[in-house]
Amino acid sequence: MLATKNFVAGSGPAVNARFAAISRPHRASRFVVAVKAMKVGEALKDSAEYYRVLKASDGKALSLASFEGKPLVLFFYPKAATPGCTKEACKFRDEYEAFTKAGAQVFGISSDSPEANKAFADSNRLPFPLLTDPSSILRKTFGIKGDLMGLLPGRQTYVFNAAGKCVLSFNDQLNAEQHVAEALKALKA
Repeated sequence: MLATKNFVAGSGPAVNARFAAISRPHRASRFVVAVKAMKVGEALKDSAEYYRVLKASDGKALSLASFEGKPLVLFFYPKAATPGCTKEACKFRDEYEAFTKAGAQVFGISSDSPEANKAFADSNRLPFPLLTDPSSILRKTFGIKGDLMGLLPGRQTYVFNAAGKCVLSFNDQLNAEQHVAEALKALKA
């Protein structure tokens, strides 16, 4: 009650500010959201980030929602231009025609800047856009865990059918090229 007594008209901004500081409950600067991993059988629409607008390496901004009704392949990679990520992206490039024949849209996703993703896409002649996931928000929402004791962002591939249901969730940090084979197998099933 002592603070309330000091908070009166004309008591001055210093007292009012001090009252506000001591009476306001402490608020964390960040909030924690419980996340469960995206699993086979779940709908992409149910993801909290379905409508999030992401910047693409081709300069466009898009959301996953804009591809509703079309199969999607999302491969999350740790870092552009690293050996494993280059092998994975180039394998997706080499098999890109098989993905387009299946009617699928392919996206690579990392927390790299749009400029870094553009340079990576250009240097490897990637025919699909790379999306920037700022602060790894999409990665966290999908529940992708870090690999190698949390030192690296996880390498995870998801395939969603035309109805938006997850038909593949594949994680393998060390066998980057296997992501492509698993994604094609899921699209053909």
